[in-house]
Amino acid sequence: MSGKSVRIKLDEHKSLSGLLLMPKGAIACYVLAHGAGAGMGHPFLEAVADGLAARQIATLRYQFPSMEGGSKRPDKPEVAHKAVRAAVQAAAALAPSVPLFAGGKSFGGRMTSQAQAETPLPNVAGLILIGFPLHPQGKPALDRAEHLEQVNISMLFLQGSRDALASLPLITKVTNNLGKLAKLKIVEHADHSFHVPVKSGTTDSQVMSEILDLMARFVSAQSP
Repeated sequence: MSGKSVRIKLDEHKSLSGLLLMPKGAIACYVLAHGAGAGMGHPFLEAVADGLAARQIATLRYQFPSMEGGSKRPDKPEVAHKAVRAAVQAAAALAPSVPLFAGGKSFGGRMTSQAQAETPLPNVAGLILIGFPLHPQGKPALDRAEHLEQVNISMLFLQGSRDALASLPLITKVTNNLGKLAKLKIVEHADHSFHVPVKSGTTDSQVMSEILDLMARFVSAQSP
């Protein structure tokens, strides 16, 4: 597991585990939340953190309270939002001289965007949402995207073309309706976990490089 262990104060009685990876000459810091079923040490998130560090982008990963307590049942939104805010505040203190970005994988990205829609996250220049879970599998709907209309900063959506939790027509409709604030990048052949079948002629490592490059370009475009 890469990164320096840190503690993130949630309230007067609780704190959360975090991992800070700060490359020399960092140009930004991405506050990266995990998905519903796996914590901050998941290999996918570790690969994102390592890949962004190679592109001079720091990351702060952190545990949601339920995962911190050993449960894989996702937190209620109000609890998750509080964790998002605590992590952003911690990132501002740990990386005070660089622009902040926030988001995460699946559930983590959705909770971050909800928190931003409710009350803007201080000093966050943009959201990077990796595999935004637009709807449950087999139940296409737009309900989970309604809050995005209240987000007032730039958003990058990274979606696999085979993502069962975000049908292409619907996620395209969502991002088109958000106008200039939203950028949608489709990764061909990738599923919700950004795995690709062997017959696609593309490898998972190539997919990871693609999404890392897309994130780095987005950060560079939004940074002062």
